[in-house]
Amino acid sequence: MSDQNESPADVVRALYAALREGDVKGILARLAPDVIVDEPNRLPYGGVHRGREAFAEAVLGGMTAHADMTITGVDVFEGPAGIIGRLTGTLRARSSGEEYPLTLVEILRVEDGLVQEIDVYTKNPEGVAEFFVHAESHHSG
Repeated sequence: MSDQNESPADVVRALYAALREGDVKGILARLAPDVIVDEPNRLPYGGVHRGREAFAEAVLGGMTAHADMTITGVDVFEGPAGIIGRLTGTLRARSSGEEYPLTLVEILRVEDGLVQEIDVYTKNPEGVAEFFVHAESHHSG
């Protein structure tokens, strides 16, 4: 759970630590109940998701349905526009073992010790989408 004395950057670091560990309960504990997560539309789980449950089902569920994600690097910067987070890692298709390098940049708004909003950017949303198409087609075929 959140500690009201944590800085916004600390809240995001704790969110990313839970993500790195695959701790869904810990991830959701850092999100406001009505969190807004805006993923690139090109992704299979893209679009605007409102609420913890929508995030868990659409984004986490969408990312992990056919692939495992390993986070290898985390950077968190605090600035006047909010918190900027950069995640690097690898997606690995369970069906084929194919790997895809992933870099995400997020702008996060933190209030009252919880993440209220996440605006997500990836270097190559088309490449990520294509990776998921291959991961799913190997899985079903």
